Amino acid sequence: MLAFDYARRATQGAREYQEDAATVKAGPPTVAGEPGLGWRELVAVLADGMGGHTGGALASKMICDRFMAAYSGGEGSIANRLIVSLEESNDAIARQVEADPVLSGMGSTVIGVAFTDAGVEWVSVGDSPLFLFRRGEVALLNEDHSLAPELDRMAAAGQITAEQARQDPRRHMLRSAVTGDELDLVDQSRKPLLLEDGDYVILASDGLHTLQINEIERIVSGYAADGAEAVASALIRSVEAMRDPHQDNTTVVAVRAFVAADA
Repeated sequence: MLAFDYARRATQGAREYQEDAATVKAGPPTVAGEPGLGWRELVAVLADGMGGHTGGALASKMICDRFMAAYSGGEGSIANRLIVSLEESNDAIARQVEADPVLSGMGSTVIGVAFTDAGVEWVSVGDSPLFLFRRGEVALLNEDHSLAPELDRMAAAGQITAEQARQDPRRHMLRSAVTGDELDLVDQSRKPLLLEDGDYVILASDGLHTLQINEIERIVSGYAADGAEAVASALIRSVEAMRDPHQDNTTVVAVRAFVAADA
């Protein structure tokens, strides 16, 4: 039977404020009274806010709090609980903006992920990536709701150059976000993705895109044997080491799947 350990790390980057938020709820422990040995189930939520210091920070925290509360109190399948939690988070933003119109325009991306022995399931809106690391390779699990994929498709079709696609100032514009309005695009897993011993699932805000995929692979490979805390810390250190003068907030939640000793 699989168990999980996790770690959450963040950096403010070059920004004057932090608009990311993340929360994890775990339980039960693999051994009663010994939570440090791992968990049987996890739910993780990560949100990257927008709307300035007040609006963005408030939106990301509200979404994480509301999503987790809705999921914890939900019923039915995991897939249904995830989508209902997303909808309730969106409704919470709508109510906040209605109560305080000054906050109009605030919103956030969101990734909500449930881990059980049956596998990993998720729902996401926006451009915050959800990665799977397995046997030395990293794959993106969720859809990117920014303009980046559209620009890359244009480059692949020869309509623009690859360099133009990379440098286009619209690249990070969102096609969908949790703003209290109707959700334009939602990505949801179709069925549980079975995990293997040693797999890592990484939730991140888009500040992690400062690192290329091959660099993320190298970092996770190098620290995978040391556990989730080592992986999450190494990723954030590597982002900070790039010293990008425009570095966005970056938050990482690393979850490691492993076979529990008592399984």
